[in-house]
Amino acid sequence: MAIAPPDNGTPSDPAHPRSGFDRFFEISARGSTMSREVRGGLATFFTMAYIVVLNPLILGGAVDGDGKKLSIPAIAAATALVAGLMTMLMGVVGRFPMALAAGLGVNALVAYEIAPEMTWADAMGLVVIEGVIIAVLVLTGLRTAVFRSVPTQMKTAIGVGIGLFLTIIGLVDAGFVRRIPDAANTTVPVGLGINGKIVSWPMLVFVVGLLVTLVLVVRRVRGAILIGILASTVLAIIVEAVANVGPSFVDGKPNPKGWSLNVPELPRQLVDIPDLSLLGNFNVLNSWSRAGWLVPLMFVFTLLITDFFDTMGTMVAIGQEGSMLDEQGTPPRAKEILLVDSIAAAAGGAASVSSNTSYIESAAGVAEGARTGVANLVTGALFLLAMFLAPLSLVVPFEAASTALVVVGFLMMTAVRTIDWTDYEIAIPAFLTITLMPFTYSISNGIGAGIVSYVVIKLAKGKARDIHPLLYGVAALFILYFLRGPIESVL
Repeated sequence: MAIAPPDNGTPSDPAHPRSGFDRFFEISARGSTMSREVRGGLATFFTMAYIVVLNPLILGGAVDGDGKKLSIPAIAAATALVAGLMTMLMGVVGRFPMALAAGLGVNALVAYEIAPEMTWADAMGLVVIEGVIIAVLVLTGLRTAVFRSVPTQMKTAIGVGIGLFLTIIGLVDAGFVRRIPDAANTTVPVGLGINGKIVSWPMLVFVVGLLVTLVLVVRRVRGAILIGILASTVLAIIVEAVANVGPSFVDGKPNPKGWSLNVPELPRQLVDIPDLSLLGNFNVLNSWSRAGWLVPLMFVFTLLITDFFDTMGTMVAIGQEGSMLDEQGTPPRAKEILLVDSIAAAAGGAASVSSNTSYIESAAGVAEGARTGVANLVTGALFLLAMFLAPLSLVVPFEAASTALVVVGFLMMTAVRTIDWTDYEIAIPAFLTITLMPFTYSISNGIGAGIVSYVVIKLAKGKARDIHPLLYGVAALFILYFLRGPIESVL
């Protein structure tokens, strides 16, 4: 298979692809170029590379039912390996610029709710089961059918809501928005910086980096988001060298003015041998005999709902950002995209690093021009390199990478204009979808609230025929999902 020659950033004639590589990935057909795909792949990696550090911190802090903990270096290596392989698989099979890695939220659920009830291998076995179930739903066409049953304007609302979700993630990760320590004694749960002020060097780096990125975006500079991340990182390295700020936690004690996640300093060691001892550490059946049938069943159901709808929302948002959706709001090769995502869920469990899923941070790469799976090949290759170059991947702090999330959040927010806000039957569900994603820190919660309210409103208006039959089942499942706490206590 021939590789496309270097380009000057100008798309070629879609009717005459430059090579078999171009034709396979539809680079020209989607109005992209190799340079844009490479820039997009780099931007996506830098905005989500934090997972190589954060996932080990979350999973490594867990204690399973036998009182055992996992090796943090082994988790980091396996996290990078699975993310790299699954991201590249998405690029080749789905041919869609959406990267995958261990799912945030899901990993916390696994670490602090599922693992304490059983061994770690048992918990990972449940993740594998969940991934297999989703794969079956994809192969039978049910997952794609559910996706198509969601009204187009609701899909738009999902994309907008994820944009706001990304924005709040970026602002919180950068420390620009923080919980107020005595929130129980005030009506204001969050505030600006520390005591309402920007009083730390990391926050200043974030603000400067964000302004630089916004100026580059307004001036239509190619690679604006990637340049913003790199410029912010360089500034952070200089600031740390001069001010010696340090991490946000020192000897287990909080340092509010410190760097989040990574301290931006050049590493002394560039290469390290990865520890892959966790691969294959899972047990599919033992959890059912150890914890009874109800606990594993509810955990699998929760994982299933979260992965099932998070990915749908993510691929809509990314497709919307890159103008890759059809008239029904569906991206190209939707079935293949969903299948790879389900395989990634099972692969994450098989590698002992929790369910892997699609990352909305991929929108940063799409904003840089990525439109095909080629960007995934770049991002995936960098994840595989991160196994060996882990020290180098720990240079970029949240304060530098989060600038991209805020900018992408703005870009995704612009689609809100296409929702008919005069039609309350769609506007109210859209509003709930958009607002509950950032305010509950969950894509699934927003989608669930939107679908349930949509069905209830249509029924109340006597328009049952306007509801796709599958949406009744989806709404019922979400009601069970929202009520799983009371249901567990009763059973």
